[in-house]
Amino acid sequence: MNQPEWRISDGPVAYAEALAAMEARVADIRAGQARELLWLLEHPPLYTAGTSAKAADLLEPGRFPVHVAGRGGQYTYHGPGQRVVYTILDLRARRQDVRRFVFGLEEWTIRSLARFGVTAERRAGRVGVWVVRSDKPPLPDGSLREDKIAAIGIRIRHWISFHGLSINVEPDLSHYTGIVPCGIAGHGVTSLVDLGLPVTMADLDLALAETFHEVFDTVRSSAAA
Repeated sequence: MNQPEWRISDGPVAYAEALAAMEARVADIRAGQARELLWLLEHPPLYTAGTSAKAADLLEPGRFPVHVAGRGGQYTYHGPGQRVVYTILDLRARRQDVRRFVFGLEEWTIRSLARFGVTAERRAGRVGVWVVRSDKPPLPDGSLREDKIAAIGIRIRHWISFHGLSINVEPDLSHYTGIVPCGIAGHGVTSLVDLGLPVTMADLDLALAETFHEVFDTVRSSAAA
């Protein structure tokens, strides 16, 4: 199988434009007319509603445009300073296992963040990737606070994935107050810069490129075995 195409967009990409491009690429991959695509970009400030989004979780409807995404999950925010990674991958040639694929996206994120000394973790029952904030006051029950640093939401069509993940580098975190992110209340949101790490978008892109094959080539090899 050919290696995925890596595409990095320099300026903000309108959400409707990105969605149309993903839909077209899925069709082309299915027809054998295009390679897989890993598309790294930023969006202008907006909220997206996944298939499980609840109206009550959109706290400020008029703040930013709201787009129906068609991916799994609930409400999330995209905007400048956040690296969005659209993963248009052919699971027919890798492994037709949605849970394993989501696990791979989480693992890819965790390994990429580890390049900057960040210990990011999964949490049962909570979507996304989380960071323990021992530098913040504990929760009322005495447990340590945890902030979300990355979100994951995918869609699968004919065993080709699209949508993907987003990692906070240096977004305006106050923009998250217009929603209940991913329907999970009681927890905060963080970014690499908020954690005190002067990481650039280019730094993160390099880490993502270096760790992708550590995770997904293993998945592909297992599928071929």
